Amino acid sequence: MMAYLDNNATTALAPEARDAMLPHLFGGFANPSSPHSAGMAARRAVGEAKAQVAALIGARAVDLVMTGSATEATHAAILGALRVIEETDHRRDHIVTTAVEHPATLALVDDLRQRGWRVTILPVNRDGLPSLVDLAATVTEATALVSMMWANNETGVLMPVDGASAIAHAHGALFHTDAVQAAGRVPVDCGIADYLTLSAHKLHGPKGVGALYVRKGAPFHPLIHGHQERRRRGGTENVPGIVGFGAAASLAALWLDEADTVAFLRDRLEQGILARWPGATVNGGGAPRLPNTSNIRFVDAQGRPVDAEELLMRLDRAGIAVSMGAACSSGGTEPSHVLTAMGLGGRDAAASLRFSLSRYSTAAEIDAVLAELPALHARLVAA
Repeated sequence: MMAYLDNNATTALAPEARDAMLPHLFGGFANPSSPHSAGMAARRAVGEAKAQVAALIGARAVDLVMTGSATEATHAAILGALRVIEETDHRRDHIVTTAVEHPATLALVDDLRQRGWRVTILPVNRDGLPSLVDLAATVTEATALVSMMWANNETGVLMPVDGASAIAHAHGALFHTDAVQAAGRVPVDCGIADYLTLSAHKLHGPKGVGALYVRKGAPFHPLIHGHQERRRRGGTENVPGIVGFGAAASLAALWLDEADTVAFLRDRLEQGILARWPGATVNGGGAPRLPNTSNIRFVDAQGRPVDAEELLMRLDRAGIAVSMGAACSSGGTEPSHVLTAMGLGGRDAAASLRFSLSRYSTAAEIDAVLAELPALHARLVAA
Protein backbone atom coordinates (compact mmCIF):
# COMPACT_ATOMS: atom_id res chain seq x y z
CA MET A 1 0.00 0.00 0.00
CA MET A 2 1.26 3.49 -0.85
CA ALA A 3 2.64 5.70 1.90
CA TYR A 4 0.95 8.98 0.97
CA LEU A 5 2.83 12.02 2.28
CA ASP A 6 1.66 14.67 -0.19
CA ASN A 7 -1.35 15.99 1.68
CA ASN A 8 -0.61 19.65 0.97
CA ALA A 9 -1.29 18.83 -2.69
CA THR A 10 -4.56 17.09 -1.91
CA THR A 11 -6.05 14.90 0.79
CA ALA A 12 -8.01 11.67 0.69
CA LEU A 13 -11.77 12.12 0.71
CA ALA A 14 -13.04 11.40 4.22
CA PRO A 15 -15.53 8.48 4.28
CA GLU A 16 -17.96 10.71 6.17
CA ALA A 17 -17.77 13.34 3.42
CA ARG A 18 -18.28 10.68 0.74
CA ASP A 19 -21.32 9.27 2.54
CA ALA A 20 -22.83 12.75 2.90
CA MET A 21 -22.37 13.37 -0.83
CA LEU A 22 -23.83 10.11 -2.15
CA PRO A 23 -27.54 10.93 -1.74
CA HIS A 24 -27.02 14.15 -3.72
CA LEU A 25 -25.18 12.36 -6.50
CA PHE A 26 -28.08 10.02 -7.12
CA GLY A 27 -31.57 10.50 -5.64
CA GLY A 28 -31.26 14.09 -4.44
CA PHE A 29 -30.10 15.59 -7.71
CA ALA A 30 -32.46 18.58 -7.90
CA ASN A 31 -31.36 22.12 -8.66
CA PRO A 32 -31.33 24.17 -5.43
CA SER A 33 -32.88 27.10 -7.28
CA SER A 34 -35.97 25.09 -8.25
CA PRO A 35 -39.17 25.96 -6.36
CA HIS A 36 -40.44 22.40 -5.85
CA SER A 37 -39.82 20.30 -2.75
CA ALA A 38 -36.83 18.48 -4.24
CA GLY A 39 -35.18 21.78 -5.08
CA MET A 40 -35.92 23.15 -1.63
CA ALA A 41 -34.34 20.04 -0.08
CA ALA A 42 -31.20 20.65 -2.11
CA ARG A 43 -31.23 24.29 -1.04
CA ARG A 44 -31.47 23.27 2.63
CA ALA A 45 -28.56 20.87 2.19
CA VAL A 46 -26.42 23.66 0.72
CA GLY A 47 -27.37 25.99 3.56
CA GLU A 48 -26.54 23.41 6.22
CA ALA A 49 -23.19 22.65 4.59
CA LYS A 50 -22.30 26.33 4.37
CA ALA A 51 -23.01 26.66 8.08
CA GLN A 52 -20.61 23.76 8.74
CA VAL A 53 -17.85 25.37 6.68
CA ALA A 54 -18.47 28.76 8.27
CA ALA A 55 -18.26 27.28 11.78
CA LEU A 56 -14.70 26.09 11.07
CA ILE A 57 -13.50 29.70 10.78
CA GLY A 58 -15.94 31.38 13.17
CA ALA A 59 -18.05 32.93 10.40
CA ARG A 60 -21.73 33.12 9.52
CA ALA A 61 -23.06 31.04 6.65
CA VAL A 62 -24.33 34.19 4.91
CA ASP A 63 -20.78 35.52 4.77
CA LEU A 64 -19.58 32.61 2.62
CA VAL A 65 -19.51 32.52 -1.18
CA MET A 66 -19.12 28.98 -2.50
CA THR A 67 -16.79 28.70 -5.49
CA GLY A 68 -15.32 26.07 -7.80
CA SER A 69 -11.84 26.28 -6.26
CA ALA A 70 -9.63 28.25 -3.90
CA THR A 71 -8.03 29.89 -6.94
CA GLU A 72 -11.43 31.23 -7.99
CA ALA A 73 -12.08 32.37 -4.42
CA THR A 74 -8.79 34.29 -4.30
CA HIS A 75 -9.49 35.92 -7.66
CA ALA A 76 -13.02 36.80 -6.58
CA ALA A 77 -11.76 38.37 -3.35
CA ILE A 78 -9.00 40.49 -4.85
CA LEU A 79 -10.72 41.46 -8.09
CA GLY A 80 -14.05 41.97 -6.34
CA ALA A 81 -12.53 44.33 -3.80
CA LEU A 82 -10.39 46.27 -6.24
CA ARG A 83 -13.27 46.76 -8.69
CA VAL A 84 -15.21 48.63 -6.00
CA ILE A 85 -12.16 50.59 -4.86
CA GLU A 86 -11.43 51.70 -8.43
CA GLU A 87 -14.91 53.19 -8.59
CA THR A 88 -15.05 54.74 -5.12
CA ASP A 89 -11.56 55.72 -3.94
CA HIS A 90 -9.14 56.78 -6.67
CA ARG A 91 -6.42 57.55 -4.12
CA ARG A 92 -5.88 53.86 -3.42
CA ASP A 93 -3.86 52.27 -6.22
CA HIS A 94 -1.41 50.07 -4.28
CA ILE A 95 -1.39 46.32 -3.49
CA VAL A 96 0.95 44.50 -1.10
CA THR A 97 1.65 40.77 -0.96
CA THR A 98 4.62 38.51 -0.19
CA ALA A 99 7.17 36.70 -2.33
CA VAL A 100 6.04 33.27 -1.07
CA GLU A 101 2.34 33.41 -1.88
CA HIS A 102 0.59 30.68 -3.86
CA PRO A 103 1.01 31.04 -7.64
CA ALA A 104 -2.71 31.82 -7.92
CA THR A 105 -2.14 35.03 -5.97
CA LEU A 106 1.18 36.00 -7.49
CA ALA A 107 -0.01 35.49 -11.07
CA LEU A 108 -3.08 37.62 -10.41
CA VAL A 109 -1.06 40.39 -8.76
CA ASP A 110 1.37 40.39 -11.68
CA ASP A 111 -1.57 40.81 -14.08
CA LEU A 112 -2.88 43.69 -11.97
CA ARG A 113 0.55 45.32 -12.10
CA GLN A 114 0.42 45.19 -15.89
CA ARG A 115 -3.01 46.83 -15.72
CA GLY A 116 -1.69 49.83 -13.80
CA TRP A 117 -1.84 48.90 -10.12
CA ARG A 118 1.27 49.63 -8.05
CA VAL A 119 2.47 46.42 -6.43
CA THR A 120 4.89 45.73 -3.57
CA ILE A 121 6.15 42.17 -3.11
CA LEU A 122 7.53 41.82 0.41
CA PRO A 123 10.70 39.71 0.72
CA VAL A 124 11.03 37.00 3.36
CA ASN A 125 13.91 35.91 5.58
CA ARG A 126 15.67 32.54 5.47
CA ASP A 127 12.84 30.97 7.44
CA GLY A 128 10.24 32.24 5.00
CA LEU A 129 8.80 35.00 7.17
CA PRO A 130 8.11 38.55 5.98
CA SER A 131 8.97 41.43 8.27
CA LEU A 132 6.08 43.32 9.84
CA VAL A 133 8.44 46.29 10.12
CA ASP A 134 8.86 46.19 6.34
CA LEU A 135 5.11 45.85 5.91
CA ALA A 136 4.42 48.82 8.16
CA ALA A 137 6.89 50.89 6.14
CA THR A 138 5.21 49.82 2.90
CA VAL A 139 1.50 50.24 3.65
CA THR A 140 0.25 53.80 3.25
CA GLU A 141 -3.03 55.64 2.82
CA ALA A 142 -2.73 54.76 -0.88
CA THR A 143 -2.75 51.01 -0.19
CA ALA A 144 -5.96 49.32 -1.26
CA LEU A 145 -5.30 45.72 -0.25
CA VAL A 146 -2.80 43.52 1.59
CA SER A 147 -2.85 39.79 0.77
CA MET A 148 -0.87 37.37 2.94
CA MET A 149 -1.34 33.61 3.18
CA TRP A 150 -2.04 32.10 6.60
CA ALA A 151 0.38 29.20 6.10
CA ASN A 152 2.79 28.44 3.30
CA ASN A 153 1.91 25.44 1.16
CA GLU A 154 5.54 24.38 0.55
CA THR A 155 7.22 24.89 3.93
CA GLY A 156 4.25 24.99 6.31
CA VAL A 157 5.56 28.26 7.78
CA LEU A 158 2.83 30.17 9.63
CA MET A 159 2.73 33.78 8.54
CA PRO A 160 2.19 36.79 10.84
CA VAL A 161 -1.37 37.38 9.64
CA ASP A 162 -2.63 38.97 12.86
CA GLY A 163 -0.01 41.70 12.71
CA ALA A 164 -0.36 42.12 8.95
CA SER A 165 -4.12 42.56 9.28
CA ALA A 166 -3.69 45.17 12.00
CA ILE A 167 -1.21 47.15 9.88
CA ALA A 168 -3.48 47.05 6.83
CA HIS A 169 -6.56 48.12 8.76
CA ALA A 170 -4.69 50.91 10.55
CA HIS A 171 -4.25 52.54 7.13
CA GLY A 172 -7.76 51.81 5.91
CA ALA A 173 -6.59 49.04 3.59
CA LEU A 174 -8.40 45.74 3.15
CA PHE A 175 -6.86 42.41 4.21
CA HIS A 176 -7.14 39.09 2.36
CA THR A 177 -5.66 35.82 3.55
CA ASP A 178 -5.32 32.50 1.76
CA ALA A 179 -6.10 30.06 4.58
CA VAL A 180 -6.24 26.99 2.36
CA GLN A 181 -3.39 25.10 4.06
CA ALA A 182 -4.18 26.35 7.57
CA ALA A 183 -7.88 25.52 7.89
CA GLY A 184 -8.38 22.22 9.67
CA ARG A 185 -4.71 22.05 10.72
CA VAL A 186 -4.49 25.05 13.05
CA PRO A 187 -7.27 27.25 14.47
CA VAL A 188 -8.40 29.86 11.94
CA ASP A 189 -10.51 32.87 12.94
CA CYS A 190 -12.00 34.91 10.12
CA GLY A 191 -12.22 37.92 12.44
CA ILE A 192 -8.83 39.25 11.33
CA ALA A 193 -9.74 39.28 7.63
CA ASP A 194 -11.97 41.09 5.19
CA TYR A 195 -11.64 38.15 2.80
CA LEU A 196 -10.51 34.59 3.51
CA THR A 197 -10.01 31.74 1.04
CA LEU A 198 -10.71 28.05 1.70
CA SER A 199 -10.54 24.79 -0.27
CA ALA A 200 -12.41 21.53 0.37
CA HIS A 201 -9.84 19.10 -0.98
CA LYS A 202 -7.11 20.27 1.40
CA LEU A 203 -9.12 19.09 4.43
CA HIS A 204 -10.49 15.74 3.22
CA GLY A 205 -13.36 17.14 1.19
CA PRO A 206 -13.92 16.76 -2.57
CA LYS A 207 -12.02 18.54 -5.32
CA GLY A 208 -13.75 21.28 -7.28
CA VAL A 209 -15.17 23.22 -4.31
CA GLY A 210 -13.80 26.31 -2.61
CA ALA A 211 -15.20 29.01 -0.39
CA LEU A 212 -14.64 32.71 0.10
CA TYR A 213 -15.44 34.48 3.35
CA VAL A 214 -16.47 38.10 2.78
CA ARG A 215 -16.76 40.21 5.91
CA LYS A 216 -20.12 41.91 6.28
CA GLY A 217 -19.83 45.36 4.72
CA ALA A 218 -16.56 44.64 2.88
CA PRO A 219 -16.60 45.91 -0.71
CA PHE A 220 -17.25 43.14 -3.20
CA HIS A 221 -18.16 42.96 -6.87
CA PRO A 222 -18.98 39.51 -8.32
CA LEU A 223 -16.51 37.83 -10.60
CA ILE A 224 -19.27 35.64 -12.10
CA HIS A 225 -22.71 37.21 -12.37
CA GLY A 226 -25.92 35.37 -11.57
CA HIS A 227 -28.61 35.12 -8.92
CA GLN A 228 -26.98 32.31 -6.91
CA GLU A 229 -24.99 32.89 -3.71
CA ARG A 230 -26.94 36.09 -3.01
CA ARG A 231 -25.84 37.38 -6.44
CA ARG A 232 -22.18 37.12 -5.46
CA ARG A 233 -21.33 34.09 -7.62
CA GLY A 234 -23.45 32.93 -10.50
CA GLY A 235 -23.85 29.30 -11.56
CA THR A 236 -25.85 26.36 -10.28
CA GLU A 237 -24.35 25.22 -7.00
CA ASN A 238 -22.34 22.00 -6.86
CA VAL A 239 -24.64 20.46 -4.27
CA PRO A 240 -22.76 17.18 -3.68
CA GLY A 241 -19.43 19.00 -3.51
CA ILE A 242 -20.68 21.64 -1.09
CA VAL A 243 -22.29 18.98 1.11
CA GLY A 244 -19.02 17.04 1.14
CA PHE A 245 -17.15 20.24 2.02
CA GLY A 246 -19.50 20.79 4.94
CA ALA A 247 -19.03 17.28 6.29
CA ALA A 248 -15.25 17.54 5.92
CA ALA A 249 -15.21 20.93 7.67
CA SER A 250 -17.12 19.50 10.63
CA LEU A 251 -14.59 16.69 10.89
CA ALA A 252 -11.72 19.13 10.58
CA ALA A 253 -13.02 21.12 13.53
CA LEU A 254 -13.02 17.97 15.65
CA TRP A 255 -9.60 16.90 14.37
CA LEU A 256 -7.97 20.13 15.52
CA ASP A 257 -7.66 18.42 18.90
CA GLU A 258 -5.45 15.78 17.24
CA ALA A 259 -2.92 18.24 15.82
CA ASP A 260 -0.34 17.14 18.40
CA THR A 261 -0.55 13.58 17.08
CA VAL A 262 0.17 14.74 13.54
CA ALA A 263 2.99 16.98 14.79
CA PHE A 264 4.50 14.02 16.68
CA LEU A 265 4.58 11.93 13.48
CA ARG A 266 5.98 14.88 11.48
CA ASP A 267 8.74 15.43 14.04
CA ARG A 268 9.52 11.71 14.12
CA LEU A 269 9.84 11.73 10.33
CA GLU A 270 11.93 14.88 10.33
CA GLN A 271 14.30 13.71 13.04
CA GLY A 272 14.63 10.31 11.41
CA ILE A 273 15.50 11.84 8.03
CA LEU A 274 18.11 14.14 9.54
CA ALA A 275 19.66 11.19 11.40
CA ARG A 276 19.79 9.00 8.29
CA TRP A 277 20.88 11.67 5.79
CA PRO A 278 23.90 13.63 7.10
CA GLY A 279 23.82 17.28 6.09
CA ALA A 280 20.08 17.41 5.37
CA THR A 281 18.36 20.56 6.65
CA VAL A 282 14.79 21.68 7.23
CA ASN A 283 13.71 24.66 5.12
CA GLY A 284 11.79 27.03 7.39
CA GLY A 285 12.65 24.99 10.46
CA GLY A 286 13.31 28.09 12.55
CA ALA A 287 9.77 29.46 12.15
CA PRO A 288 6.41 28.35 13.57
CA ARG A 289 4.98 25.79 11.15
CA LEU A 290 1.91 23.74 10.43
CA PRO A 291 1.98 20.48 12.39
CA ASN A 292 1.91 18.37 9.23
CA THR A 293 4.58 19.86 6.94
CA SER A 294 8.32 19.34 6.55
CA ASN A 295 10.40 20.66 3.64
CA ILE A 296 13.89 19.15 3.61
CA ARG A 297 17.00 19.92 1.57
CA PHE A 298 19.22 16.92 0.77
CA VAL A 299 22.98 17.05 0.12
CA ASP A 300 25.79 14.62 -0.66
CA ALA A 301 28.82 13.83 1.50
CA GLN A 302 30.53 17.04 0.37
CA GLY A 303 27.47 19.16 1.19
CA ARG A 304 26.50 19.58 -2.47
CA PRO A 305 22.80 19.53 -3.35
CA VAL A 306 21.49 16.21 -4.67
CA ASP A 307 18.88 15.77 -7.39
CA ALA A 308 15.63 15.74 -5.40
CA GLU A 309 13.68 14.73 -8.51
CA GLU A 310 15.68 11.51 -8.66
CA LEU A 311 15.10 10.98 -4.95
CA LEU A 312 11.38 11.60 -5.42
CA MET A 313 11.18 9.04 -8.25
CA ARG A 314 13.05 6.44 -6.24
CA LEU A 315 10.70 7.01 -3.29
CA ASP A 316 7.76 6.70 -5.65
CA ARG A 317 9.03 3.36 -6.92
CA ALA A 318 9.18 2.26 -3.29
CA GLY A 319 5.51 3.21 -2.87
CA ILE A 320 6.08 6.54 -1.11
CA ALA A 321 4.40 9.69 -2.47
CA VAL A 322 6.03 13.04 -1.67
CA SER A 323 6.49 16.25 -3.64
CA MET A 324 9.02 18.86 -4.70
CA GLY A 325 6.67 21.74 -3.92
CA ALA A 326 3.29 23.04 -5.02
CA ALA A 327 1.39 20.49 -7.10
CA CYS A 328 0.15 23.28 -9.38
CA SER A 329 3.77 24.04 -10.27
CA SER A 330 4.90 20.45 -10.90
CA GLY A 331 6.24 19.61 -14.30
CA GLY A 332 8.02 22.95 -14.62
CA THR A 333 11.77 23.38 -14.79
CA GLU A 334 12.00 26.46 -12.57
CA PRO A 335 13.06 26.03 -8.93
CA SER A 336 10.53 26.72 -6.20
CA HIS A 337 9.82 30.45 -5.95
CA VAL A 338 9.20 29.95 -2.23
CA LEU A 339 12.61 28.45 -1.54
CA THR A 340 14.49 30.90 -3.75
CA ALA A 341 12.70 33.77 -1.97
CA MET A 342 14.07 32.29 1.26
CA GLY A 343 17.61 32.68 -0.11
CA LEU A 344 18.28 29.21 -1.52
CA GLY A 345 20.05 29.01 -4.84
CA GLY A 346 18.41 27.20 -7.71
CA ARG A 347 20.32 23.95 -7.12
CA ASP A 348 19.58 23.99 -3.39
CA ALA A 349 15.90 24.61 -4.04
CA ALA A 350 15.90 21.71 -6.52
CA ALA A 351 17.45 19.50 -3.82
CA SER A 352 14.42 19.86 -1.55
CA LEU A 353 11.38 17.64 -0.98
CA ARG A 354 8.13 18.37 0.83
CA PHE A 355 6.63 15.77 3.15
CA SER A 356 3.07 16.62 4.21
CA LEU A 357 0.97 14.46 6.54
CA SER A 358 -2.72 14.26 7.35
CA ARG A 359 -4.95 12.98 10.14
CA TYR A 360 -4.89 9.63 8.33
CA SER A 361 -1.09 9.38 8.31
CA THR A 362 0.34 6.47 10.28
CA ALA A 363 3.55 5.48 12.02
CA ALA A 364 3.88 2.71 9.41
CA GLU A 365 4.11 5.33 6.65
CA ILE A 366 6.82 7.17 8.55
CA ASP A 367 8.69 3.90 9.07
CA ALA A 368 8.46 3.16 5.34
CA VAL A 369 10.24 6.41 4.49
CA LEU A 370 12.91 5.96 7.11
CA ALA A 371 13.54 2.36 6.05
CA GLU A 372 14.20 3.43 2.44
CA LEU A 373 16.50 6.37 3.14
CA PRO A 374 19.79 4.66 4.03
CA ALA A 375 19.89 2.76 0.73
CA LEU A 376 18.80 5.82 -1.22
CA HIS A 377 21.45 7.89 0.49
CA ALA A 378 24.11 5.37 -0.46
CA ARG A 379 22.97 5.30 -4.10
CA LEU A 380 22.55 9.03 -4.63
CA VAL A 381 25.60 10.17 -2.70
CA ALA A 382 27.75 7.66 -4.54
CA ALA A 383 26.23 8.54 -7.93
